[in-house]
Amino acid sequence: MHYNIERLFGCRISDSWKYRGLKTVILENEILKVSILTDKGADIFELVDKKSDTDFMWRTPWSVRNSSKYIPSSGWGEGIWHDSYIGGWQTIAPTGGFTQKYHGADIGFHTEATLMPWDSQIIENTHNKVSVKFSVRTIRTPFLIEKTISLESNKPIVTITETLLNEAEEEMDYQWGQHVALGEPFLNEKCILDMPKCNFIVQGDRPPTRLLTNQTGEWPLAKSPDGSIENLQSFPSKNIRVQDYMVFKDQKKGWYSVTNPNLKIGFGLVYPVNIFKYLWYWQVFGGGYGYPWYGRTYNVGLEPFSSLGGGEPEPGSKVRTDIKIKPGEKVSATMKAIIFKSEKGVKEINENGEIDLK
Repeated sequence: MHYNIERLFGCRISDSWKYRGLKTVILENEILKVSILTDKGADIFELVDKKSDTDFMWRTPWSVRNSSKYIPSSGWGEGIWHDSYIGGWQTIAPTGGFTQKYHGADIGFHTEATLMPWDSQIIENTHNKVSVKFSVRTIRTPFLIEKTISLESNKPIVTITETLLNEAEEEMDYQWGQHVALGEPFLNEKCILDMPKCNFIVQGDRPPTRLLTNQTGEWPLAKSPDGSIENLQSFPSKNIRVQDYMVFKDQKKGWYSVTNPNLKIGFGLVYPVNIFKYLWYWQVFGGGYGYPWYGRTYNVGLEPFSSLGGGEPEPGSKVRTDIKIKPGEKVSATMKAIIFKSEKGVKEINENGEIDLK
């Protein structure tokens, strides 16, 4: 780290930083700044458009906490995860969603990997491109998880390639996803959500809600509890005080975008639907009373996942949605986060991150 090349132009990268005592890697080009907490899950906690000073990543009210300086008051699995949750973007694997028994191990909410320090290594550092590779070996599960994050000069695209390796000498299974959370000040009731044609499931019951629970439908229209129709392309204001959760499925192409027409800027994500068959949509519009939000937050999670939470079957099915992985087998996926200028939204984003605007 003492002899890394430092430059003041083009692409830049440094692993010489700490934030609240946690090792941090920062990548930049002429357009974007990306900050990753190596010591906490390799979480992306900043993704900033430098010209407009817009950070697309949502931050929890307590933001970044150094867990070495904090002792939970109980061993509650969901609470331990949320106590350390910063918002932003987490890699969730090999478990996701509910606390669960995993091949004899107790696993808390989402995954142990987001609570662990990862190793990091700068693998490319030129004015045209910078890349850093993160890796972690999980403790209660037998996986090596690797993640490479790259920026290229003058491109508004963050490229992320992840790999899961089953190091067990027996067949395992996984639930794998990208826990991407967007929020204020980028997100507001004027924003526009776009995605390809798909179907959806509204599960569970988290009152008060704007969506009727236990319904299925087709993007972008859903039923509300009073029988009216909600257009999912729009976002309600915080004053509505609701929290909802739904899952999109059957996307032919894996992408979505959120556009803020007032700021004339947007965030898009491209992902492989052969790996991430579901798009979890977590919505907290001033609702979420009690722990941990206490009605304080306005944010959404748009999260590509391989499976439903905990690998549970789809409604009406007995077939689990987690994925089998053989001993020594490796699976990989590449995602691209794209920043773009728009007032009206997006027609399509292709796998190279090229955008067709409305």
